[in-house]
Amino acid sequence: MPASAATVVPGLRAGLRTALWYDRLDRTSGVLLCGALLFAPWAFGGTPAWAIHTLNGVGYLLGVLLAVKWSLRRFFVYQPVRWDRAGSPADEATRWAGVWVRGLVCLTVLILLYAATAALNARADYDPELGTFQYRSAYIPWLPHTYDASRSRQMFARVVALACYFWAARDWLLGKTPADRSALHRWDPEGRTGLWLPRRLQLLLWLLSLNGAFLAVEALLQRASGTDKLLWLVRPRLNAVAEAQLGPFNYRSNGAQYLNLIWPVTLGLWWRLHHLRRFVRRAAGASRRGSPVHHLLLPAAGIMAATSVFSLSRGGAAVAIGSMVMVLVIFWVGWRGRRVRVRLAMLAFAGVSVALGLWLGGSTLRQRFEALDEGLAQREAMYETARRMAADFPWFGTGPGTLGPVFQLYRKSTDEYWPAQLHNDWLEFRVTWGRVGMGLLLGALGWVLLRYVFPGGIVTSWRLPLLYALALGGCLLHARWDFPLQIYSIQQLVLLHCAILTLFSHPRGAN
Repeated sequence: MPASAATVVPGLRAGLRTALWYDRLDRTSGVLLCGALLFAPWAFGGTPAWAIHTLNGVGYLLGVLLAVKWSLRRFFVYQPVRWDRAGSPADEATRWAGVWVRGLVCLTVLILLYAATAALNARADYDPELGTFQYRSAYIPWLPHTYDASRSRQMFARVVALACYFWAARDWLLGKTPADRSALHRWDPEGRTGLWLPRRLQLLLWLLSLNGAFLAVEALLQRASGTDKLLWLVRPRLNAVAEAQLGPFNYRSNGAQYLNLIWPVTLGLWWRLHHLRRFVRRAAGASRRGSPVHHLLLPAAGIMAATSVFSLSRGGAAVAIGSMVMVLVIFWVGWRGRRVRVRLAMLAFAGVSVALGLWLGGSTLRQRFEALDEGLAQREAMYETARRMAADFPWFGTGPGTLGPVFQLYRKSTDEYWPAQLHNDWLEFRVTWGRVGMGLLLGALGWVLLRYVFPGGIVTSWRLPLLYALALGGCLLHARWDFPLQIYSIQQLVLLHCAILTLFSHPRGAN
């Protein structure tokens, strides 16, 4: 039976051929999605032009596959077995889930329309060689517009690809495999325990966790070798110093934040698989022990957390240590009924991870924190200039992706630093997207976070979604003093986390 075995409702040419084609498209989507997620960080964080074009192309292809799959479901009346089809269309939970999905679709369309309008309704074109603007008279000032048509078009192309990644990931993860149905039928026929994770989600998180662990190990080896070449291959034009880099990332803070997005979720996957294994052992008897392979996730999470501290990124280390403290709180509360030694073991794990990172780079990191005031003073000067830009373009901003060209017009002198990124993503989005655009982006994020309170999703306890929210919260906090949200691989991972969060709903009594 194919992995997407389904109920075929009589309709327009629905039949075995439709099911086979749908299964092929679904498998292709999964391969492309997993491949892109593994490729992005190793392609130097997804920052070179060739990497951006490649990732954009994969995103568009995922969007095409999603459109074809949706057409098969909609017009050929084909109903694959999915996690979001647990109830009848008249069921209250199904109706609420539909309301939430339609709301997020509307927000996605509005964001795309905003970016497209700004790119097409250009106020000016920027010539990077001459450093001059060619102003246009034919533009509509009360619509979103941009002061660099070329950069805004590039940003629109990326926004479309990222939207395709988000919706394609969510759609693929909602597919229920035969292994899912077999496990649910045997151990949880009514789906009330909140223990089960989709097999596709488990696969994706395993790949991310192992890939993150390999990336952390490579970063440690690269730093130990003293090379200033990324992956021992390429010497970057900027930050051509070993201590300023982290693995394939040209900027250590971006590498640290990428790892900080993964390791809390890795611990959540380990906890859920461990809890599931204990449940199955109790239900099936002591003779069914199973393989404890999920314990490999613990050293993977530990090495990623340690590397974030060792990265010498002040923000990355602070987020890693703060996140580890919050993880301890979550597990301590979640295991309040367990023996004390279990909670002490988790405390020891956290201590060893942080201590390892401090042992590897603690002295240099301490020196960087001692110079924190000087670094913040330099950035505050940039922020002051950017705030004047935001005040002049409050509603629509200067246009997505246009910080660099417009910033030069606001410098007090030619000696003032001219940044490509502002080292403050919140302020940069406010400058370039304006209040309207930033409101749409924040509205979409808030709508994603609200999904857990809506019924009709995959039942799971509060701990796993909370760990996802913790990883995202650390990234958003770091974005106040750096630019993780300008890096393709991090943008892609943030949207994947958001897509996964939209799968879950409150367990109402689950463990």
